[in-house]
Amino acid sequence: MSDNLSNSSTRDSFKSNLGFVLATAGSAVGLGNLWRFPFMAGSSGGGAFVLVYLIIMVVVGVSLLLVEFSVGRHGKANAVDSYKKIHPAMQWVGYLGFFSAFIFLSYFSVVGGWTIHYAFKSVTGLLSLTADEMGGAFGGFISNPGLPLFYHLLFMAATVFIIAKGISGGIEKYTKILMPALFVMMLILLVRAVTLPGAMEGISWYLKPDFSKITGATWVAALGQVFFSLSVGMSGMVTYASYLKRKENLARTALQVSLTDTLVAILAGFMIFPAVFAFGMEPGAGPGLLFITLPAVFAQMPLGPLFSLIFFVLVFIAALTSSISILEMPVAYIIEKKNVSRPKAALLVGAIAFVMGIAVSFSFGIWGGFKIFGMDIFTLFDYFGSNISLPLGALGGSIAVGWFWKKKGAVDEITNNGELANTGIAHTWFFLVKWIIPVVVFVIFLSSVGIL
Repeated sequence: MSDNLSNSSTRDSFKSNLGFVLATAGSAVGLGNLWRFPFMAGSSGGGAFVLVYLIIMVVVGVSLLLVEFSVGRHGKANAVDSYKKIHPAMQWVGYLGFFSAFIFLSYFSVVGGWTIHYAFKSVTGLLSLTADEMGGAFGGFISNPGLPLFYHLLFMAATVFIIAKGISGGIEKYTKILMPALFVMMLILLVRAVTLPGAMEGISWYLKPDFSKITGATWVAALGQVFFSLSVGMSGMVTYASYLKRKENLARTALQVSLTDTLVAILAGFMIFPAVFAFGMEPGAGPGLLFITLPAVFAQMPLGPLFSLIFFVLVFIAALTSSISILEMPVAYIIEKKNVSRPKAALLVGAIAFVMGIAVSFSFGIWGGFKIFGMDIFTLFDYFGSNISLPLGALGGSIAVGWFWKKKGAVDEITNNGELANTGIAHTWFFLVKWIIPVVVFVIFLSSVGIL
């Protein structure tokens, strides 16, 4: 057994279950919750899509979270060694997560930097622009070769700072502040949105059940949304769980994190679409909704600069809590395998990801014509991470637990050696992980790369 596994008792750890739940929920809650889920629900059957999503979240999402939680707490080490402890043949899953973390972190930080810029601009003149001018302002900003890099650096520095402080003194301490702040700001914006004249039209568009729109493609889309929303497949949750104490109830914690993530996604729709419809805007998707449509909405709203500031700070927090978990994964590996101090490891990973992010930022401007496989650098990084790395990582995790880890070992891990009264649930979970989840994830993968 390697030294880092045998000396796992010396590793830092989360001091409370609440701290772990908030940190992992923060990892799961991201930009996808704030725009992708609400738009998919509104355009794919409303309440009917939400029902499909909830079913898949309970059956697939919680199961995959529990896979990564069990591997991480069992290993008590970085993701590579945690999977190696299951079986040496499965350590590739950890290495995939290590490599992918740099890809994800580089473009997360670029977009996170945009949110800082827009938070400042909310109170310094952005909302004086017309709706048509908003689009030009956004395009002009992201194509600027210098300014986005400054905000990219600020965002990366914030992420590195928190990781350098450690688990209990950094990740746990700051997510205990950031996540409650996120919910408070969401509720403020939600109340403002649903009380606007004409808000009910947006709520109806968002949640009105239309079961005729539910097709096989809708189920696959909902599967993918659950999968990407929870951040499973990158081994970030494996790394977080490696700092978890043995006494914690993994199944309950996985359910709490999944419910928190889902709640944020659903509330985001109530926060965004009533306001969008109240002012006659089109419910677009992606960066256009966050950085063009919504600022135009805030510009027409009483106290618009204040609500715009709150919104972009909210998006910043969602992006930051996700980037923290991404950075921690390679940092844990470097600390344990290369005997590097935590601050130095955090700075090293952050610096590499920052340099990679320069190429991502330039892909919106001076390197816009540079293509790889027909995609600009931002699109390529996003495609690799979302369509290839995450599905393969989750597939590898389910295979490691379902086929390489003996059933008794996996069940004992999530029942704390039989101490918890959920043995029946544990056996059902293991059946799903071994026989159902790999097929489901493989279907997502084939769909993501365009084979299905």
